[in-house]
Amino acid sequence: MLRYAVIACAALVAFAGALEFSDCGSKTGKFTRVGIEGCDTTKAECILKRNTTVSFSIDFALAEEATAVKTVVHGKVLGIEMPFPLANPDACVASGLKCPLEKGESYRYTATLPVLRSYPKVSVLVKWELQDQDGADIICVEIPAKIQ
Repeated sequence: MLRYAVIACAALVAFAGALEFSDCGSKTGKFTRVGIEGCDTTKAECILKRNTTVSFSIDFALAEEATAVKTVVHGKVLGIEMPFPLANPDACVASGLKCPLEKGESYRYTATLPVLRSYPKVSVLVKWELQDQDGADIICVEIPAKIQ
C-alpha cells in the first residue's frame, strides 16, 4: 500500500511540473497542439539555449477565413513585453500555411526562432500570435520558457 502511495505522489509531482501552453486571447481560431524541438515538456519551462535556433509548430483549427496571416512574437519578462524580431513575419510564406486559410479547416504552422547570444539568461513568457488581415489574433499562445 505504501508503495502505491509513493508512486502516486511521484506522479503528482511530475504532473505539477509539466509544461502548460495557455491561450492568451485567440479570437478566430483555437490551437490544438504546440510542439517545440528539444523541449522537455515534463518541466515547468521550456529551455531555450542562447546562440541556437529553435524549431516549433502549432496546430490550430480556424473558425473564420483568413486572407493573410502575420506572425507577432513577444517575450514577457517581469510583466514587460518585448518584441522578438522575426526574419519572416509573413506566416503565409515558408511556414506550412498557404493563404487564404479556409473556415472550418485545421492547419499546422511551423517556424524557427533564433535565440540570440545577446539575450539575457532569464525566465520569459513567450507570446506567439498569428494575426489575420485585420490584426485580430487567430491564435495566441503563451509558452513558459527559460533562456540559458
